[in-house]
Amino acid sequence: MENKQRYTLGKNDKLKSRKAIEQLFKEGKSFSVFPFRVLYLEAPPGSLTKNNLQTAFSVSKKHFKKAVDRNRIKRLIREAWRLQKNILSDKINIRNKNLAVFIIYTGNELPEYELIFEKITAVIKRVLKIINETTVTNT
Repeated sequence: MENKQRYTLGKNDKLKSRKAIEQLFKEGKSFSVFPFRVLYLEAPPGSLTKNNLQTAFSVSKKHFKKAVDRNRIKRLIREAWRLQKNILSDKINIRNKNLAVFIIYTGNELPEYELIFEKITAVIKRVLKIINETTVTNT
């Protein structure tokens, strides 16, 4: 039977634990890929998250006063992430690690979906590169 790839972003894929988010902001590392700022934290299995890859998204209230605009941007980011996260998730499973990622939109104008998709691709590639470097240095 053929094993098809599923593109989902379910309840267990979302980073919701207040404790995990606080730990991520305290101990996590960050980088920027305009218009995103990305915080991430690698951890051994079972120590931080329920799932091997959990993500949270945020948009600044300072730049987008209307909740409608903030929610639209988050929806676009979540959709782009949902379609591409399997690459990252597979690599993390192979490495037997957990990863918490927090993506903050720092731009100040409403983006098009194509831009978001392209930049999320760049974010995932950068996280993959970082994971590969830490794995090489740890072994």
